[in-house]
Amino acid sequence: MTTQALVGDELDGTQLAAALRAGIYRLFERTDHINKINVFPVPDGDTGTNMSMTLSAVLTVLDRAPEAHAGSLLIKAADAALDGARGNSGAILAQFLLGLGDHAGHMATLGRNEFVSAVIKGAHYARDALSQPREGTLLTVLREFAQASEASLPKTKDFAELFSDALIRVRLALEATKSQLDELRSANVVDAGALGFVEVLEGMCRFLETGEVGTAVTPQHASDEIMVEAGPVASGQDYRYCTECLVLGGEQDIDLRMLRETLAENGASLVVSGSKRKAKIHIHSDEPEQIFKIAASFGAVSGQKADDMRAQQSAAQHTRVQRVAIVTDSGADIPEVDMERLGILMVPVRIHFGSRSYLDKVSMTPQEFYRELTENPAHPKTSQPPPGDFRRMFEFLVSHYDAVVSVNLTSRHSGTFDAAASAAQRVSLAGKPIVVIDSLNASVGQGLVAIAAAEAASNGATLEQVKAAGEQALRGVRSFALLKDIDYAVKGGRVPAIVGTLAKLLRLNVILCTHPDGRIAAGSGLIGRRALRQRFSRYVAKQAKRASAQGERLRVLVGHADQRSEAVALREELQGLLADRDIEWLELTEMSPAVGVHGGPGTLIVAIHQVSSAQSPLQAEPAQAR
Repeated sequence: MTTQALVGDELDGTQLAAALRAGIYRLFERTDHINKINVFPVPDGDTGTNMSMTLSAVLTVLDRAPEAHAGSLLIKAADAALDGARGNSGAILAQFLLGLGDHAGHMATLGRNEFVSAVIKGAHYARDALSQPREGTLLTVLREFAQASEASLPKTKDFAELFSDALIRVRLALEATKSQLDELRSANVVDAGALGFVEVLEGMCRFLETGEVGTAVTPQHASDEIMVEAGPVASGQDYRYCTECLVLGGEQDIDLRMLRETLAENGASLVVSGSKRKAKIHIHSDEPEQIFKIAASFGAVSGQKADDMRAQQSAAQHTRVQRVAIVTDSGADIPEVDMERLGILMVPVRIHFGSRSYLDKVSMTPQEFYRELTENPAHPKTSQPPPGDFRRMFEFLVSHYDAVVSVNLTSRHSGTFDAAASAAQRVSLAGKPIVVIDSLNASVGQGLVAIAAAEAASNGATLEQVKAAGEQALRGVRSFALLKDIDYAVKGGRVPAIVGTLAKLLRLNVILCTHPDGRIAAGSGLIGRRALRQRFSRYVAKQAKRASAQGERLRVLVGHADQRSEAVALREELQGLLADRDIEWLELTEMSPAVGVHGGPGTLIVAIHQVSSAQSPLQAEPAQAR
């Protein structure tokens, strides 16, 4: 256990950094518990994760070269918290720190009077960041800490006594939150965000009294505590996405009041924190892209995020039979009904049209993507989610499951697998394992691998069994995409320019295929446009029959790039060409940009999963063809 010299009546930058570090480590120790009591404003079980990730950004600043100037340290910490703020409580915490920095940024050291004045300012800043402040939340304990600290000044002689005395009143205020909101009263818990802040204060107090910093350098996830039973989502809070972004002001300052008022009608739980040069937006909304458009009218937008709170609520409240959570990225195309049935969570890939960026399947639907693809002269690019997106997802899930399996886009064509693996390695250090599987596939092929793993997980399989189910599936999945226009594949680099030229001269319609090593490349072709779909269906059926001849059942997933009628006809043709006894199920879904960016509108894709007769009995029976 690390210790530092005790602090007296004045804090310099290094002492303040040690106290903050001790508070953050204490929060890390309690991350799981805070997640498990998170029922307000929605019971999505991620408040501990969000606060820990917000303060992890601060910890990065504290772990750099020592900063002796206390005010400078506060300014750096506030800026880092704003950049890294996650969730409602994280955004409020960042605003609180911003108030501290704005008030005390010029001070090399902080006496108790200066510190208390800064805390009072921070509490005011935090309240002003909300469009609809509520009592019984983090705001309540922030105010109580400010007022209790001010009241404790005359009767204490150093920082240790100041914190110790103020915490008596703060703990009472925390306990009182149980009766201040109906959701908390019903679940008989204190507010999760309020508890998170009190844990930070407890850690700081421990350091000031004993010099102990603590040892939990990352959020801890070894608990088996059960998520509290929550009631229905509060009226006015039933939005799907927890939407966040950062707005950077340019030549013109950001009008925070106008930004807050403009956003207020577009959702709930709105927090706008920051300054005239940089603002963080947090809001619960059904239309993330509308939020991002409004934000863009106030400055340059970055760091877009939209977490599916309904999926998170389902995960947080999942049956204890399921021990392993399944995550995939939006490169996987899976029917929505199966995503919900199997509880698969998704991390969105980024799509870029020139300077505009979108979250795949969240702020841009597949239909919108293909429309933009035909109208926008800039050819789109896709990029993997940053490791932080996977880390946030993994941190949340290991609070509610024994392990996590992430099934990702082929590593031969995307850095998504590496981003997931990097995040998994970091989060796994906290105690619970995370396995990342390279699907060696994309689109509906990747979707079939994720479905196989999720079916095993939903039936109570162990981590090793779920991993085996996913790896067995990827060895039996093949995908075939018929391109309507080869120009997109040439622009995207999947087909060499010379091949594209020859294909046009020969009137050859290219079929992209997945290969065992994870490559997606031209694998075959059909000459002429006559009865093209019908010939493609016969080509796919021929590949499928080779598998069924070996006594294997087939799962077939048909995807389309904004061409549903053609996809329906293709599905019906495949159903007629393949014997009923060979088809376990056959489904239809939309195709994401992962392959669509290379095929363009009108592309049809089919993935076939050759299911071994020796597959695990833990694998569930999926939905029938629809």
